Amino acid sequence: MMRIAAISLYVVTSIVSITMGAIYLLAPEFMPYHADALGRGWQDLQESERVLFGALLDVAGAGWIALGVAVIVLAILPVRRGETWARLLVPFLLALFYVPTLLATLSVLQLTPGSPPWYGNAFALLATAAGLALDRPWRRDIEERT
Repeated sequence: MMRIAAISLYVVTSIVSITMGAIYLLAPEFMPYHADALGRGWQDLQESERVLFGALLDVAGAGWIALGVAVIVLAILPVRRGETWARLLVPFLLALFYVPTLLATLSVLQLTPGSPPWYGNAFALLATAAGLALDRPWRRDIEERT
C-alpha cells in the first residue's frame, strides 16, 4: 500500500513536470518573471538574445518532459513490481533534476527583481522525499511483503 502511495506521488510530480515542459517548449516567448528578472521584455531583446532564450526554454521544456515520461514509465512498470533498482532510481532522477532547478529559481528570486515559481520545484522535491520515505526501497522486509 505504501508503494502505491509513493508511485502516486511520483506520477503526479511527473504529470506536472510534463505539463511544465509543454508550457516551456511551446512558449512563443519567455515567461513574465524572465522579463522582470532582465528588466526588459521579449520585444526589447535583440534577435540573437531571442534565439538564445528560446533555445533555453526549449531545453528546459524538453528536460521536464523527458524526466516526466521516464519517471512514469519506471513508476508503473519496475517500481510497481517492486524492483529495488527502479525504486531507488526514480527519486534519484527527480532529485537530480529538481535540486538544481530549485537552486536556480531561488537565485533568480534573490538576485533579480523576478519572482520565479520556486514553490513548484520545492513541492516536487517534497513529494519525492515523501515517496521515498513511504516506499523505503532500502528495506528488504517491506519489499518481500509487498
